[in-house]
Amino acid sequence: MSDTNLKSLALGTYTKLMRAAESATNRTSKVMTAAGLTISQFGVLEALYHKGPLCQRDIAAKILKSTGNITLVIDNLEKNGLVRRERDSEDRRFLTVHLTEAGTGLIAKVFADVEAAIVADLATLTAEEQETLGRLCKKLGLKGAA
Repeated sequence: MSDTNLKSLALGTYTKLMRAAESATNRTSKVMTAAGLTISQFGVLEALYHKGPLCQRDIAAKILKSTGNITLVIDNLEKNGLVRRERDSEDRRFLTVHLTEAGTGLIAKVFADVEAAIVADLATLTAEEQETLGRLCKKLGLKGAA
């Protein structure tokens, strides 16, 4: 295949990947929005729900956001009573973020609804196609990872 054809194939594939991801995100994020959450807020709550208390840096890495952005997201979640920050007794600079009871209740319900929306959305693909897509996305996502 010529360089021109490879470039055209890569650009077309990238465009399809981005459109599919954006389309799927738009469909599933409606559930989050209905619960009054942004995608980033949902990501923080979901990380804490499944991983337990985490420091802000770890949350940022988990949901692929900057630490500055995560601070604002956590500020808003804290104002809404969904999370609380706790200082480490030995190193006061270190903050751990915990779900509150209200946060746990909200994310348990919203996560179940988002999970159902994702399962329904991906039902367009067969199980084998989902496995193939997952494998290819992982391969692409790990490119250049250390």
